[in-house]
Amino acid sequence: MNKLKILVVDDESRMRKLVKDFLVKQNYEVLEAADGSDALDIFFDQQEEIALIILDVMMPKVDGWQVCREVRNYSKVPIIMLTARGDEHDELQGFEMGVDEYIAKPFSPKILVARVEAILRRTNQLTAEDILEYGGISIDKAAHVVTIDGAPIDLSFKEFELLTYFIENKGIALSREKILNSVWNYDYFGDARTIDTHVKKLRSKMGNKGDLIKTVWGMGYKLEV
Repeated sequence: MNKLKILVVDDESRMRKLVKDFLVKQNYEVLEAADGSDALDIFFDQQEEIALIILDVMMPKVDGWQVCREVRNYSKVPIIMLTARGDEHDELQGFEMGVDEYIAKPFSPKILVARVEAILRRTNQLTAEDILEYGGISIDKAAHVVTIDGAPIDLSFKEFELLTYFIENKGIALSREKILNSVWNYDYFGDARTIDTHVKKLRSKMGNKGDLIKTVWGMGYKLEV
C-alpha cells in the first residue's frame, strides 16, 4: 500500500519538523511548505495525491485562511487548522470554511496524529491495512488491540507501540537508540536501557511468542520467526 501523503504548512521550521517526525513514524509521507504561497503551489501540483492538509493560520505572504479558501474552491481534502490563538470567532470561521479540525497551539503531537487518523478513517482513506499480522500476532492499530493466536493480550501504551514497531520492522536488527528514538521520540530523554525493561515486560505478556523478540547482543533486538 502506498503511503498517504500529508501536506504540513507552517512558517516555523521547528514546528514542521516536530509534526513531520510524528507522522513519518506512523508511516505517512509528509510534504512541507513554509508559507501559504508554497502550500498552494504544492497542492495544485499534487492535489490528487494529498490525503490531508495540516495548515497554520498565521503565516507570511498568504495566510492559512486564504489557503483554505483557495483549496476549498477545488477540493474537499480534509484540513486541520493550527493556530496560536484560542479565539472562538476564528474557530467558527474555520468550520464555516469547511475546516475538519481546529487545534490550538501548543498541542500534543500524539493528539494531532490521533486526529489525523480519525479524519482519515472517517473519509475512508485508512482501511484494513491498519491491521498488522506476523507469526500468530495480530495488531489492530486503529482499535489499539493485540491478539496472539486469536486471544487478546493487555499491553500498556508503550508496549503496544513497541510491539507495533517490531512488527513493522520484522527481521531487522534494531539498536536500542533507534528503538528509543522511534518509539519514545520526543517524550523521553534518558538511558536507552529503558528499552530492556519494556522488552522484558512485553515478552512476559506475549507468553511463548515472547521468544520471537530476539536479543542482538551488544546492539538491541530483532523480531523474527
